[in-house]
Amino acid sequence: MQRITGLITILFFFSFSAFSQKANISGVLTDGNDKTAVHNSVVALLTPIDSILYRFTRSDKEGKFNLKNVKPGNYILMTSHNQYADYVDEIMVNEGEKKLGTIALKNKIELLREVIVKSGSIRIKGDTTSYRASDFKVDANANVEELLKKLPGIQVDKNGTIKAMGETVQKVLVDGEEFFGDDPGMAVKNLRADAVKEVQVFNKKSDQAEFTGIDDGNSKKTINLKLKEDKKKGYFGKIDGANQPFTDADSRYNSNLMFSSFKGKRKLSAFLLNGNTGQDGLNWEDSEKFGARENNFSMNMDDDGNVNYEWVGGNNDGEPYINTQNGFIKNTNAGLQYSNKWNDKQTLNVSPKFNKQIYTNNNSRISQTQVGDTQLNEDRTTVTNVDRSNFKLNATYDVKLDSLNSIKFTARTNFYNTESDEFTDGITTGNDGVLKNKQQRLFTTNSDKSSLYAGMLFKHKFAKARRTFSVNSSWSLLNTNSNNFLKSSNESYVDGVLDSKVDVDQNKIGDRSNQNFSANFTYSEPIAKQFSLQFAYQIAFDKGKNNYFTYDYSEDTGKYDEIVTSLSNQFEQTVITQRPNLKLSYNAKKINYSIGSGFGFTTFDLLDKTMDKQYKRNYTNFFPSASFSYRYKSNSDLRVNYQGATRQPTLEQLQPLTNNQDFFNQTLGNPDLKQSFTNSVNIYQNSYDMLTETQIYQGLSFSTTSNLITYSRVIDPETAKTVSKPINTNGNFSGNFYFGYGFKVKKINLNVNLNPSVNYSKTVLSINDKIGNSKNLNTGFGVYLYKSKEKKYDLSLSNRFSFNRNSTTQNDEIKSFNTNNLNLDIGVYLDEKWKLSTDYNLNTRQKTIDFQDNLTNQLWNARLQRTFKKDEFTAYILIRDILNQNIGIQRNVYENTISQEQNDRLKRYVMVGFTWNFKNGGGTSQK
Repeated sequence: MQRITGLITILFFFSFSAFSQKANISGVLTDGNDKTAVHNSVVALLTPIDSILYRFTRSDKEGKFNLKNVKPGNYILMTSHNQYADYVDEIMVNEGEKKLGTIALKNKIELLREVIVKSGSIRIKGDTTSYRASDFKVDANANVEELLKKLPGIQVDKNGTIKAMGETVQKVLVDGEEFFGDDPGMAVKNLRADAVKEVQVFNKKSDQAEFTGIDDGNSKKTINLKLKEDKKKGYFGKIDGANQPFTDADSRYNSNLMFSSFKGKRKLSAFLLNGNTGQDGLNWEDSEKFGARENNFSMNMDDDGNVNYEWVGGNNDGEPYINTQNGFIKNTNAGLQYSNKWNDKQTLNVSPKFNKQIYTNNNSRISQTQVGDTQLNEDRTTVTNVDRSNFKLNATYDVKLDSLNSIKFTARTNFYNTESDEFTDGITTGNDGVLKNKQQRLFTTNSDKSSLYAGMLFKHKFAKARRTFSVNSSWSLLNTNSNNFLKSSNESYVDGVLDSKVDVDQNKIGDRSNQNFSANFTYSEPIAKQFSLQFAYQIAFDKGKNNYFTYDYSEDTGKYDEIVTSLSNQFEQTVITQRPNLKLSYNAKKINYSIGSGFGFTTFDLLDKTMDKQYKRNYTNFFPSASFSYRYKSNSDLRVNYQGATRQPTLEQLQPLTNNQDFFNQTLGNPDLKQSFTNSVNIYQNSYDMLTETQIYQGLSFSTTSNLITYSRVIDPETAKTVSKPINTNGNFSGNFYFGYGFKVKKINLNVNLNPSVNYSKTVLSINDKIGNSKNLNTGFGVYLYKSKEKKYDLSLSNRFSFNRNSTTQNDEIKSFNTNNLNLDIGVYLDEKWKLSTDYNLNTRQKTIDFQDNLTNQLWNARLQRTFKKDEFTAYILIRDILNQNIGIQRNVYENTISQEQNDRLKRYVMVGFTWNFKNGGGTSQK
């Protein structure tokens, strides 16, 4: 009996103890939008190991629920309601009361709409962001550029530069293939928006990296336009013509033709652009790729905070630099694109292009240069006339020999001719306005250039996965022949009185060539499931020559036959580089990284044939590299890259030859130049939330360069004569940060983008053999708002504010000023056929200590159009620069010089035009 009584007592206390340790769970369920109570929803507790139902209840009329007598532990809380999406959360239950507070449930209809409609508009898979083009409404006859302006995260500026997630787009592909070479503007300006099914944005890796799967750090921000299937059959195109009415023979005009034809894998496109309203077919980037400008630039920052490159001399062919935003241009631009694919094994892509420009411009420039206690003030005007043309041909042939081998051939040619004349009239004065020098000069140019390139990429895959071998080789040749004439009158003054005068009448003949061959052998070997090793060896051979002769005019013979030995030189260079490299890579679902290093062995062999002097030197460089990417969510990723790279001095920088084109601003080559080495780090993050349509991206970059090639200037404060010479400097670095935040205000259907940025650079300068530095800081904040309603209106408003600060050790005075750029773009549909469009731009530039006037101008344009026959035909009238304020004024701060330039600009004009957008039955949109 005692045993039974004792057992009952133990069980009683045990039961009481267990009961006393149980808990109650309470909370309130509400609608996520209107915050009303959610009645009669099931609230359940599941055990996390096997998901077995442990407790459940229902919410009352006030949305409240209470789960009683719950054992402490870990559970899964789940709600279920026929009108709301399930809510699932892991909770930990301790002894006593557990209050979960308010739980907001999402309506199933809203969730379905967001997931199907909104996430369908934008998808992110890996590092590729895809936009469904049909979900972003544009005019019936809009081009791809207009479509890109409406895509979140993409900006197109007034110059046509495309940025995606803060990075400049360098390539635009059509169905994965190049479109008229590698000029991004050709596809976006000439392809119809309604032919595009999807816009893909990604970082295109090099062919080598795509093949091996090992990131080499060489990638380009790329847009791929995927065409609709029905647009790949038959043909479509556009004919557009516009003219300025009631004017003389010099009226404004444009005539454009674009045609595309598709048949299976075969694509054929052609275009012809002709006009005098500023259409340009050869931009600055094209010139850089061609090699016309080479490296004779120095970086500076303008009053809008943009980094610019100023030509500082040394180009002996004397070809003028043209900024096509200024002056007046008559332009003819034509091209053909053919691509085909046979049996999924052979792909051919051929693209010839022709461009001709006739350009005129009047430039006036005033500048202030501080040299110690002396300030030099230059006032100069230049009249430029240029007639230039070029013919390009790009071709690629890609063959899959079998399942393991492929070979790709690439060929490029460019033939370029320039005829120009440039007349300059200028004076330079001192602090008190006393005359220092006076100059008048006429420089005429006749220059022919030819560029040839051939490349071959062979790729082999072994039977073992990720074991590969490839050979990438290329050969290039650039030839330049120039025949120029210089006539100038140059007067030097002392205390305002003429001291000396030098008249120049010379013929300058140049014969320059540069030939390069390189080969890269790469082998990759898997060493574990996710690890690979890559072995590479690169050899490059570069050989160049420059024969440059200057002849004075002879009064006796009436010919240019007296050679000027001080301005003539024959020079050759040979540079051989060998670079072995080893890299380890790791590839997984979310994390990819690589780390490697190479050694560069460079041999310089320079020969001054005129002076019979040889320069030889050897360099050994260490080339570390590393990359890391982390895809922490399906729509979010983080990338980090580090790279070290050398840059060789150009032949013109090395050749000890004086360029006297500008008598008071001469340049001299330096054969003692060393190669420079740059370390750069880039960090980039991007994330997109499909449900909230929120995008956040940011980028941070930093680079530092040792032995950077800059120009040392020796300035005589008495005569204001400057001699510039390239030298190596240390202590140069730059940093950049940008941030982008885009979101949608759903209640009013408004897209918002915020873009702050910071840029800072320090450049070492040498003036009169004194080493100093120049520091530039630019901070900016941009806001972009966009709202539209199909066939009703399109509205965009953007504003960019910048603060600029420049300081130099040559001058204790800090130059700082603000700029602001406001843009308003409105399109209103008067009915389904009529549309009125207008855009307004307000530019304000704060006055500075040196320039006491604020610079403010307003640009206002308008267009009225009417479509006919199912939007096939469009008639329009447009007015450019209604307020007649298109002034080409720009201020620049460069080292110890601040300048203001004014150029010709195309002002107010009216044009009447007509557009025919044609397509055959195969191009009709499917309903």
